[in-house]
Amino acid sequence: MFRVFNSVLNNLMKFFKSGILVLFFIFNVLAIQAVHAQNIPQNLSNINVTDLSDAQIAQLLQQAQTAGLTDNQVLQQAQNRGLPLDQVQILQKRISDYRKANNKNSGNNNNNNPNSTNENDTTQQSRKLNYKPDTTSEKDTTFDVLNNKLKKNIDVFNTLQPKIFGANLFRNKNLTFEPNLKLATPVNYIVGPDDQLNISIYGNSIVNWKLSVSPEGNINIPGVGLLNVSGKTIEQATASIKSRLAANNYAVGKGTNVQVSLGNIRSIKVIIAGEVVKPGTYTLPSLATVFNALYSAGGPSDNGSFRQIEIIRNNRVIRRLDVYDFLVKGDQKDNIGLQDQDIIRVPTYRIRVEMIGEIKTPALFEVLPGETLQDVLKFAGGFTDQAYTALIKVSQISDQQRRITDVIENDYKNYIPLRGDKFIVERILNRYENRVTINGAVFRPGHYELQKGLTVSQLIKKAAGLKEDAFTGRGSIIRLKADNSTEQISFSVQDVINNTGTDIALQREDVVTISSIFDLRGQYRVSIKGEVRKPGEFVYADSMKVADLIIRAGGFTEGASAKRIEVSRRVFDSDPSVKNSQVAQVYSVNVDANLKTGEGNFTLKPFDIVSVYSLPGYETQKIVKVEGEVIYPGYYTIQKKNEKISDLIGRAGGLTASADVDGSSLKRDNSAVLGVDRNKVDTAALLKERTDRMKRLQRSFKDSTKNDTVQLRNNYVGIDLKKIMEKPGTNEDLILENGDVLRVPKQQQIVRVNGEVLYPSAVVYESGKSFRDYVLNAGGFSPSALRGGAYVVYPNGTVKGTRKFLFFNNHPKVKPGSEIFVPKKADRKGTSLQEILGFTTGLVSLIVLFITVKKL
Repeated sequence: MFRVFNSVLNNLMKFFKSGILVLFFIFNVLAIQAVHAQNIPQNLSNINVTDLSDAQIAQLLQQAQTAGLTDNQVLQQAQNRGLPLDQVQILQKRISDYRKANNKNSGNNNNNNPNSTNENDTTQQSRKLNYKPDTTSEKDTTFDVLNNKLKKNIDVFNTLQPKIFGANLFRNKNLTFEPNLKLATPVNYIVGPDDQLNISIYGNSIVNWKLSVSPEGNINIPGVGLLNVSGKTIEQATASIKSRLAANNYAVGKGTNVQVSLGNIRSIKVIIAGEVVKPGTYTLPSLATVFNALYSAGGPSDNGSFRQIEIIRNNRVIRRLDVYDFLVKGDQKDNIGLQDQDIIRVPTYRIRVEMIGEIKTPALFEVLPGETLQDVLKFAGGFTDQAYTALIKVSQISDQQRRITDVIENDYKNYIPLRGDKFIVERILNRYENRVTINGAVFRPGHYELQKGLTVSQLIKKAAGLKEDAFTGRGSIIRLKADNSTEQISFSVQDVINNTGTDIALQREDVVTISSIFDLRGQYRVSIKGEVRKPGEFVYADSMKVADLIIRAGGFTEGASAKRIEVSRRVFDSDPSVKNSQVAQVYSVNVDANLKTGEGNFTLKPFDIVSVYSLPGYETQKIVKVEGEVIYPGYYTIQKKNEKISDLIGRAGGLTASADVDGSSLKRDNSAVLGVDRNKVDTAALLKERTDRMKRLQRSFKDSTKNDTVQLRNNYVGIDLKKIMEKPGTNEDLILENGDVLRVPKQQQIVRVNGEVLYPSAVVYESGKSFRDYVLNAGGFSPSALRGGAYVVYPNGTVKGTRKFLFFNNHPKVKPGSEIFVPKKADRKGTSLQEILGFTTGLVSLIVLFITVKKL
């Protein structure tokens, strides 16, 4: 029973999975069909790739990247769309050239672009046109297969194919041409079978009938009988109904009124044939027009005519529709209402021309007999603002080749477009026929009109004259010669302004440049350093005093001295032949402390350096700290320059009974260990210098293991507090410095053992234990331990290492609170065969040399 149930369950799961795959397959097929419906593949047989602009190539590649297509797939798609093989090869070269230029300009390699060409790429996508790395492996899923098919059917060439004028009218999703069925019934509406007529009688008689038209074209009026209305307009049917009612004793027009309207609208069948996207028979509302029917059929195809669409009724053409009338003028005179069994036939176009370039609507235009180039321009919306309108180039078909014809503006209304004509409207030249330019030290630089006889002095007046900083010694004119090369003409600005020299006549595209005196020299600056709030460089100004610069620097700091300020000045006449020649002039200046103005204030010159010094004897408070076993621990201010450790202990009330004198330590943030000047005022620069030196030390002392850490700096100064307290004032009684921390611990009872031991731990101190005993308490040395490098760090910050005597290690003594550290052996690199061979060769050479010398 269980096996049967399990089998049924497995079959249900397989059916469920297969159902999901089928649904997924149908969904992707519908998606592919939707892409086909929206992007109808164009035939590329008439495209000349050489005529494509770089912008069009860039747009093509952008669309390919969005669709996820490689260059090889793009080329294959072009070949499938009918592009000749020689044009495919030209397209391949255009894509390759664009890739190279794009990578060169952006400075990126090909790996940054998924469509980029790579010579070493195994796909060789831009080298082999017929190579498709598409082979589906067994691991490919249904989704991958369908996704590849979907990508191959995306047409990336739709922007290159010239658009047919009017095609978007019937392929636009936002324009449906659906008839409005809620409008009042048109009086010319033809009644037919399946229509419903609403007859309302009001006045002396009140009746509402909803009568359907029978297949024979009759309506059955209650109490009146049958009345044939088929083929009549609403207006005619209303008259017939009124007449029949009056004949049956309804007082129509004598207090009784009759209103006839259309109820349910019947459907009609219309045949759409010829060159349309989806020909066939369509069922439409009876109010539908020709545009409604054409939209349902997708409009004319690529070969269909937009201007001679025939509406055939009862085997004769009753109207010809020109879509251009609606597009250009908004005229719908030929957009007539349709009747049942009408035929709409779209013939092939006769003459179609292309117009590109500087026009508002570049496209393919259909031309009827009698129309001229002027009409085509009207269809295209006219010229753009940048168009060259005096001439249009025409590429014509001449037997087996093409030829170029120029049509001038006066012949636009006379030129009759021919089959396959391609009109090219070019852009105006990016140059001026009467422009001159002036730059530099004038009030209104820019472009000006070149009037007849315009000279340099007149152009300067047009530019509102020279600025005060204008350099009047020399100006220049860059002139464009007849061969488009340039020449420079120099002139004296002062002579031109004062009319004492030759005033130069200007020519088209002359560029006049008048320099500023500030452009011809470096920017003048002065510097201030020392005891000011914002030291640095400042822009120099004429007649600037020392006091002015101090104010710009934020004023004096608290400890600045105003009585001795030095100003150093550059020397321009130093004698290079004399060793002790002066390289700078130094002046000593006194300034009022309140920076009051006075005659004695020193005047600065460009590039002067002002140094402000501190007051003699000015000191900021220095703080030290006492921690641990003293009577009054805390912060203390140093009172004297030579205050020592013993003085600090005395000020702190002395030591407590439980103080460990031997374990006392002095912590001093001595940055000189790293080679950094502790007296630097700029704390940011000091911090940066410390950080840089720490990084260098970390690189220098990097340990070979990841677990070991290296002590880069010992901030503890080893002191013997017991001797200091017994003999104050000796050399061991250090003078205190700012930031010192004196720590007096309690009696220590443990010893820490770390590094290359089997079990790093803390061991209880015993006076009789040796160095080796403590290591054994931590499990003993590890196999990689460097026994001769073991050392002890004492509580007061001093360090002692192991000494060697013959083959024995003399380990240091261990005190309470100490830390034993055992380092690791350096990794030994094995001797290679090449090293052994070199060593052996050298040894043999040495022996041979020794034997030779001995024989001599």
